[in-house]
Amino acid sequence: MSRYAISHGFAGRRFAGRKLSKAFTLIEILIVVVILGILAAIVIPQFSSASNQARESTLKDCLRYLREQIGIYKMQHNDVPPGYPSGNQSATPDAPTFLSQMTQNTDIAGNVSSSYSDVFHNGPYLSQMPNDPLNNLPGIWIVTGGGMPSPDASQPFGWIYNPQTQQIIANLPGNDLTGVPYSSY
Repeated sequence: MSRYAISHGFAGRRFAGRKLSKAFTLIEILIVVVILGILAAIVIPQFSSASNQARESTLKDCLRYLREQIGIYKMQHNDVPPGYPSGNQSATPDAPTFLSQMTQNTDIAGNVSSSYSDVFHNGPYLSQMPNDPLNNLPGIWIVTGGGMPSPDASQPFGWIYNPQTQQIIANLPGNDLTGVPYSSY
């Protein structure tokens, strides 16, 4: 190209009819959307599994903590576990008594008070009864006898507790992600 053509702007004329576009084409956008969809289909189930694993770990921690606090209560109340009204083991244990004994201050006999004093110096052992992290049910089903019933999803309780054996389990039928029954936690 001559100097004259460059100095008078003729060099740019051969590109004058063509515009340079900075936008994406519809095909490029569709390809990106498909790739993102494939990645989401791969990743989302892994997040779901991680969420279930976290809830199962939380369930194990709740049970460990509840068992520990029941043991501490029993040691501080002349070997009488929570649930028995006024610490009377010949009385029938019940859920309201268990909950109040675990969440309020108690005397040596297991009587409860909402405030600490020289007499009511034990506890509280729990700030509140936790919900079962997997079924999100509150409350406790008190059972008596030598064994534990099978978990029953028709019962509106998160936990099953036997004061005679001091066993507490989750009221969850079924197995965890590794095939272990929830009732064996």
